[in-house]
Amino acid sequence: MLPRSVPFAGVDLSERAARRRALSATTVGAAVTSERSAFGPGFPGLLDAARAGAPWALEAIYVELHPRVLAFMAGRAPREAEDLASEVFVSVAEGLSRFDGDERQLRAWVFTIAYRRLSDLWRRSHRRPTEPVETAKLDEVVGAGDTEAEAVDALSSAEALRRIAALPSPQAEVVLLRVVADLPVEEVAAILGKRPGTVRVIQHRALTRLARLARAGTDGEV
Repeated sequence: MLPRSVPFAGVDLSERAARRRALSATTVGAAVTSERSAFGPGFPGLLDAARAGAPWALEAIYVELHPRVLAFMAGRAPREAEDLASEVFVSVAEGLSRFDGDERQLRAWVFTIAYRRLSDLWRRSHRRPTEPVETAKLDEVVGAGDTEAEAVDALSSAEALRRIAALPSPQAEVVLLRVVADLPVEEVAAILGKRPGTVRVIQHRALTRLARLARAGTDGEV
């Protein structure tokens, strides 16, 4: 069973501000790869323990990935975000014994489950999300934080997530998976069922639009 007492600490991406600036400046044909390692060289042992059901190992995975999954859900389905994130980690706990891969593959697997849960929600409701996201709702889910001048440097804030959520669905999904989930282009392409080149084009358009909105100081159309 997953620990239910772990507090939600929010999504802190400030340590990767320089990387996000590089991401926003990436050309359409280039790729930005993630060098981040949350668990370090002890990941194989942690994964073995989690597969065996060790509470400390399950908690470590939960604490690291749950805020990112919750932020992803808040950007796509804010009213159902907490329930969907909980469903994701139930599936993670049930499927870990069959998972085999490294830390990056674990993140990709978890967010593949998350995207499937979103797809199930949209299928049940016969819609893709179109309603505006309330900033107050995202404040509840993601936690407060100072919004920096550039959108791509403020993705840890509820305001930035609201801006991302206002993007067309394909753009929002790519930005959330690239920056919040911290996945490389190839993994995002596999999750979304798109070509890597298509993901790069969508990413370029989305981040250009977010930066333009930030400079204009408005969430309106540009």
